[in-house]
Amino acid sequence: MKNYSLFTLLLLLITATCFGQTGQWIRINQLGYLPEGVKVAVFGAKGTVVPATFQLIDSATGKVVFTGKSGKDFGAYGPFSNTARLDFSSWHKGGTYRLQAADAFSPYFKINNDVYKGAADFCLRYMRQQRSWFNPFMRDSCHTHDGYTMYGPMPDSSHIDVAGGWHDATDYLQYVTTSANATYHLLAAWRDFPGVFGDQYAANGLPGSNKRADVLDEAKWGLDWLLKMHPADNIMFNQIADDRDHHGLRLPGEDPFYGKGFERPVYFCTGQPQGLGKYKNNTTGVASTAGKYASAFALGATLLKQDAAYASLLRNRALSAWQMGVKQPGVCQTASVVSPYIYAEDNWTDDMELAAAAISRQIPGQQLLSQGIQYARQEKVTPWLGKDTANHYQWYPFINLGHYELAKQLKGAEQQEIIGYYKDGIRLVWEKAQKNAFYRAIPFIWCSNNLTTSFAIQCYWYRQLSHDNGFAQLEQANVDWLFGCNPWGTSMVYGLPANGDTPTDPHAAFTHLGNFPIDGGLVDGPVYTAIYKNLIGIKLSKPDAYADFQSDLAVYHDDFGDYSTNEPTMDGTASMVYLLAAKAAEGMPVQQQVQGAVIRGNTQKKTLALVFTGDEFADGGMAIRNTLKDKRVPASFFLTGRFYRQNPALIKALKADKHYLGSHSDQHLLYCDWEKRDSLLVTSAEFDTDISAAYKTMGSYGITKKDAPYFLPPYEWWNDTISSWAGLQGLKLVCFTPGTRSNADYTWPEMKNYVGSDEIFQSILTYDNIQPTGLNGFLLLIHIGTDPRRRDKFYDRLPALIDTLRARGYAFSRVDDLLKN
Repeated sequence: MKNYSLFTLLLLLITATCFGQTGQWIRINQLGYLPEGVKVAVFGAKGTVVPATFQLIDSATGKVVFTGKSGKDFGAYGPFSNTARLDFSSWHKGGTYRLQAADAFSPYFKINNDVYKGAADFCLRYMRQQRSWFNPFMRDSCHTHDGYTMYGPMPDSSHIDVAGGWHDATDYLQYVTTSANATYHLLAAWRDFPGVFGDQYAANGLPGSNKRADVLDEAKWGLDWLLKMHPADNIMFNQIADDRDHHGLRLPGEDPFYGKGFERPVYFCTGQPQGLGKYKNNTTGVASTAGKYASAFALGATLLKQDAAYASLLRNRALSAWQMGVKQPGVCQTASVVSPYIYAEDNWTDDMELAAAAISRQIPGQQLLSQGIQYARQEKVTPWLGKDTANHYQWYPFINLGHYELAKQLKGAEQQEIIGYYKDGIRLVWEKAQKNAFYRAIPFIWCSNNLTTSFAIQCYWYRQLSHDNGFAQLEQANVDWLFGCNPWGTSMVYGLPANGDTPTDPHAAFTHLGNFPIDGGLVDGPVYTAIYKNLIGIKLSKPDAYADFQSDLAVYHDDFGDYSTNEPTMDGTASMVYLLAAKAAEGMPVQQQVQGAVIRGNTQKKTLALVFTGDEFADGGMAIRNTLKDKRVPASFFLTGRFYRQNPALIKALKADKHYLGSHSDQHLLYCDWEKRDSLLVTSAEFDTDISAAYKTMGSYGITKKDAPYFLPPYEWWNDTISSWAGLQGLKLVCFTPGTRSNADYTWPEMKNYVGSDEIFQSILTYDNIQPTGLNGFLLLIHIGTDPRRRDKFYDRLPALIDTLRARGYAFSRVDDLLKN
């Protein structure tokens, strides 16, 4: 019998308790959980029944702060004989915690709005590391001689400058298929979540700010290469290099494997099968590649319009790529020479649908949208959804991006039709996923993590379009899977989180040869055990750290020797950038802005501000004041200097009640044209004079700019210049949150745009019912007085409105307090 020291015994006990040597484990999302989001861990055991309850333990005090029911025993999954979902979504308090169920403890984790903060930028590190031509990680150049043409209208072996872009994975092949998709995801991430990204790197990828978000720099690197690969209207290439690249593992450099020095072959899009050796692909057209080109170029033109010449070039190339896709429908597969190593994509209408939707932003009109709808109807549901298997990259890019971009531009029945396609696909997955505790129904084929990431994005897009939260648990389960809530208990992104269980020995040249980290790289992910056992050339280099969690279902190895589960990919990582940006945005206390004015506060908190504006009418003043006092509700009043001068008793009463009193200008000037918002109707001097007069009047009540820095522009109409002028005065513009009809309470029956109080009241409740974040962070505007011709005064409905919103869980705040959080 071995003799152990007391320290060793304690260490063994701690290890057994925390890491499941009792035959029980708790799998969590190691990044953590959003306070208002879905929060579920999975309990797994070998030969142990699921406990009836579980506990959430505060790390600071060691005390149990929440006890929940474990739910049903889902039975066996993978290595576990018994599994259950531990749902603690009802716990919203931030902090650091761990879970206990029976004898198992989870690792510590955070609940906080910032758990995804910086994660998307972290994954951009891998994208920069994958750059070809100039590689900022190596601070050196590579593949500078690309390349010589094959299959093109020019003579074979003609030189063409196509240096740039990204290497595909550990190998150094470069595909338009994956690169254009990656570029689109990066562009869309910046478009949809601009506040998430930082600026720590220059355009060349080296450290240093260049006044442009790093994600946009990375996307432009992709666009620049794509422009080289589609240099003229009828000239379009599909890939650089081929599987001769697999000559041996090496760091980026010049590869003399192709018979022409350091030049590599560049394959022209012919629309016909290709292959320089015994293997031929099954190409049937050009549209799958052309559609990806067109959508990336069109979105780039939209987002980079400040560079007019560059945006114009992108727009022209989007149109030329679109035309090539229209003329040559079908799939354009990649080519190989010495092995059947190709991306055998079998669908293309989804790519053309996305192209139609993206170009329609550049060329508005019904024709492109109609074409997009026709393409959408040819592939309503991405074919792998709900299936148990698919060929490698058969249904690329794993989800239909076109449905999302198209649905955003449609209305009515057509929009609902497209949204329904997403729902149908999600349902197919859900039918299988709900039968196991991990809510897992993504096939364990090569790049299963890429499919998982894409499916999570589809769920997110469906939720944004439909405002239906019915699949929220499924969506989050796929996110959680990627960061540790899986049988192996590991994150699938290298180095994320920093102190978590993440890949350390991926199938990557950087780590294996140079001992360099590949921060942010998403590895391929688990594969079916049956696939793994039939692969050639796989040999683990060390004992399997996850041996206890391999099963007849699927395997995952953090081992350089397993190229099937542990190789990072560029395109999967780009998709991960979008997903992590979406999650980070959900956690951010976002203040929405328009033309430099804040129009909404934190959408993650169930708090809103009642905002009252007034100029010539004050008939509701005392009634509003009495209601607020009776209901103990703080509010904010933005009043003109004229109003302050004409209603001193009301102003003093509101000030005594500690409401926010701000400015609505002095003379209620119209600052800019109703039709041409950029056209100013006042000069800077006139603006300054009016503001000074307003605050001079407010000063007579003891209200200074320091007391009231928020300013609501007259007529609720302004532009960027007005915001800038206000900033020079030390003021910050705010305005009402659009979406309800509350601001229409100034109308009277004889007006064409008259809105009655019943309709206004119902519009507020309807908005709360259908929007995912309801009225969170709302600035709800009501007028303090209206024209006598309106007898149906909405401020008379204020008591009922306050009671109804309180019953729905809303708290009320002054504007200055609302915008602090």
